[in-house]
Amino acid sequence: YPDINEIQVNPITTVIKEGSLMMKQPNMNAYTVSVVRIMKALMVSYVVTGLLLLLIAGLLYRFQLDEGNVQIGIIITYILSCFTGGFLAGKMMKSRQFLWGVLLGLLYFIIMMLVSLAVNRELQSSTAGFVTDFVLCMGGGMLGGMLS
Repeated sequence: YPDINEIQVNPITTVIKEGSLMMKQPNMNAYTVSVVRIMKALMVSYVVTGLLLLLIAGLLYRFQLDEGNVQIGIIITYILSCFTGGFLAGKMMKSRQFLWGVLLGLLYFIIMMLVSLAVNRELQSSTAGFVTDFVLCMGGGMLGGMLS
């Protein structure tokens, strides 16, 4: 429509002008955009996780790695995946990047724990392992956000 003008007053409100009629309308788009951006960064994190786990599986098959080396690989996977997602979230959000990185790490950890619970019917990790994974995910996401 050529005679309709939209003016964004702030991230929450948009003023729509049609002819001589003006009305305020809540702008849910800003929140939707933030959710979509964090979900995109989260998906990238899980793609990176899948690729790194495939690499670890290939290395395990090829070199007969022991359990300690596999654990180190999984820890590196957590950190790099959350770092990548936090970095992308920070780049997309452009403000308070480290908080978006922390949020991404938190969401990554929650989804990882829910999937583990659904598959195994219990959380197999000890409390120390649980806290360690939580800190690694949050720290990796925060570092990625800070460096974005």
